Amino acid sequence: MLNLLETIQIRPLSDSTVVIQVGEGINEATHTKVKTILNLLETNPFSGFIEAVPAYNSLTVYYSPIDVYFSNLDKGVQTPYEIVKAKILALMNQSNITETTNNRIVKIPVVYGGDMGPDLEFVASYNGLTPSEVIKIHSSTEYLVYMLGFAPGFPFMGGMDAQIATPRKESPRLAIPPGSVGIAGSQTGIYPLETPGGWQIIGRTPSRLFLPEQSPPTLLQPGDRIQFVPISLDDYTKDFGVKTWE
Repeated sequence: MLNLLETIQIRPLSDSTVVIQVGEGINEATHTKVKTILNLLETNPFSGFIEAVPAYNSLTVYYSPIDVYFSNLDKGVQTPYEIVKAKILALMNQSNITETTNNRIVKIPVVYGGDMGPDLEFVASYNGLTPSEVIKIHSSTEYLVYMLGFAPGFPFMGGMDAQIATPRKESPRLAIPPGSVGIAGSQTGIYPLETPGGWQIIGRTPSRLFLPEQSPPTLLQPGDRIQFVPISLDDYTKDFGVKTWE
């Protein structure tokens, strides 16, 4: 069983949002609690609940203050925030809560280097490695998707080997192509859309991460585990636009 009330803090963010602070830092144990609370809220939504958005160590809960207030008039004079906080605490106070885990493994094919990965040489030089060693290290790790953000479907992943950690670029590029795989500090991520960005780009995937025609509209979800698989430029052309890859 999981004790969710330990270290939990709930505070208002606005008149229609609250933040559930689960812990500190970036680690898998905290992420498991975040995912478990997210699952509890989505499977047991209170009246007025809109959505909960997970981050590394917190969730932001969005709700309708009007719906919350008028659906609880029989419980005395309370503000919508007080009602929402009480409902969240009651939900997490259950004695039969078990951890919510997601063991889905998604393989992401990547063409490393060249025009697809213009910063691979820099990442290698910065860390005293060869490009081939960077590729081997980057594609030998299983990454955990902690959250999506920045752009629709952009995965923030943990677990990258410190041997290839590299600072962001001093001057961000104005346009990063969709599918670009980058490194920023100790994180790695994938650009789902063309956007400006300062991550060091080491490769590109043909997989589509933003899928507006689907529900949910993203290939990846928090809790997924990612494996990068090196492929050739020919394979990239052949598999362009794939949603999954084996």
